[in-house]
Amino acid sequence: MTTVEVREIERKYEAPGSPGLPDLTGLRRVACVEDRGSVALDAVYYDTADLRLAAAGVTLRRRTGGEDAGWHLKLPAGTDARDEIRVPLRAGAGAGACAGVGSEGTGRVDGAAGADGSGGADVSEGGPGATVPPQLVRLVRSRTRGAPLVPVARLRSQRDVRHLLDKHGRRLAEVSYDQVTADSLPSGKSRAWAEIEVELAEAGTAAFLDAMEEHLAAAGARRSRAKSKLGRALGKRVPKPSTAPVERAATVGDAVMAYLREQVSELVALDPAVRRDLPDSVHRMRVAARRLRSALSTFRFVLDPEATRHVTEGLRRLGTELGADRDREVLTLRLYELIDPLPRHEVLGPVRGRLRTWATTRRSSTRRRAITALNSARYLELLSALDTLLAEPPLLPAAAAPAAEGLRRGVLRDYRRLAKRVAAANTDEERHEVRKAAKRARYAAEAARPVLGTQAKAFAQRMKEVQEVLGEYNDCAVTRAALRELAVQAHLSGENTFTYGLLHERETRRAKAAAARFEGVWEQAAREEHRDFKID
Repeated sequence: MTTVEVREIERKYEAPGSPGLPDLTGLRRVACVEDRGSVALDAVYYDTADLRLAAAGVTLRRRTGGEDAGWHLKLPAGTDARDEIRVPLRAGAGAGACAGVGSEGTGRVDGAAGADGSGGADVSEGGPGATVPPQLVRLVRSRTRGAPLVPVARLRSQRDVRHLLDKHGRRLAEVSYDQVTADSLPSGKSRAWAEIEVELAEAGTAAFLDAMEEHLAAAGARRSRAKSKLGRALGKRVPKPSTAPVERAATVGDAVMAYLREQVSELVALDPAVRRDLPDSVHRMRVAARRLRSALSTFRFVLDPEATRHVTEGLRRLGTELGADRDREVLTLRLYELIDPLPRHEVLGPVRGRLRTWATTRRSSTRRRAITALNSARYLELLSALDTLLAEPPLLPAAAAPAAEGLRRGVLRDYRRLAKRVAAANTDEERHEVRKAAKRARYAAEAARPVLGTQAKAFAQRMKEVQEVLGEYNDCAVTRAALRELAVQAHLSGENTFTYGLLHERETRRAKAAAARFEGVWEQAAREEHRDFKID
């Protein structure tokens, strides 16, 4: 089935007492208010029985009526923004394929079959069983954890639509007046209301959205307290997760648990982005996994390490599986950055063509590896284990220490661990271990920053500098290995290998420069840590 993705930026308002839309003329930039008539919409919303999607601000519906009839999955994408993934209804099951969707915001949704064998959720919506499209089932897997998707609400709306056009005939926004009847399922309890919805169009801006809000406020409309129609329909049924911030923590146990909640939330939220192959999503999800794993190691005096060992191991495996795709991405970019500036006389043979073939082959393999990991039963087990950790943390007596004292202890432990590795580092492998230790110390400081403030911020920045200079050293080693691999392939095909050797030598010189630069970066960082943290 064809899948379309759009970025939706909209605001909802509780309608004023008088029915219908207020006068929309007179707004700056609005040259024409185009009446698009009225349409009847009928949507059934799906969720787990305990409303896990609604709790995360995610909605999944099957809607008939209107130009975009079909299955719609909406994922949070920032203030007033959501990414809507649309899949058309099956032939004969209602309206046809999505219509009127522009190219902006499009993206690919991964279609790999789920390792758990789920091809979609068979659910009833008052007629023949409807099947949630499997690509949408996979996009919410990190939320549902394989639990069945069932109808939780039916919303019927009579929508009056206006398009606001500028002097060039471009759409600034679509404004609609919706008279909504909502039935909570399975109870059938009904409620009704009217609301105004303003959705930015291709020529609209955030400033125009603000001006529109002022105009509606003057007419008596006010921002809706619910972020979606479904949220308003379900009301108090939607669970409210704990979101206590780190800076309010009284004890180090509270602070660590608040930080872990933040990272688990980030990990789960990035799952659909990785499946959709969005830019930087693999990197960000891998970082979330690493931060969780680092926190469990750094604060092992807060959380029983024996009780969290299986979680730590699961995070390590996930990071490894995601890392293959991320490392491939970084390496490919680095090779192109080396080759592209070369003058023509230094590029001998089909170098760029060979690199494209090499990169494409590797990408297919690493991408498949990442998606397979997310589709595995082991991944769901990890997410469930993280839920259990947050709900029933195995806190040790030291968790009762004041937050600032305990967080400082964790940061200093990681710094001393790093210093020992620096003193013993002589080989490439040992320098790589130093880099990982610097990253762990940086993550510890970032976890402590809400409580320790600028002191932790400065520490994290210095650790980042240490990590980055060693990262360049490591990148040179990885790049040299890739250049050698490309050179061997070229040689076996009878091609000139001069260019690969040239770049190999340049990467060798760059590695030596990074190693020399590291000495100065570390000496300065060590002096400042002793000064700021009073390290003995």
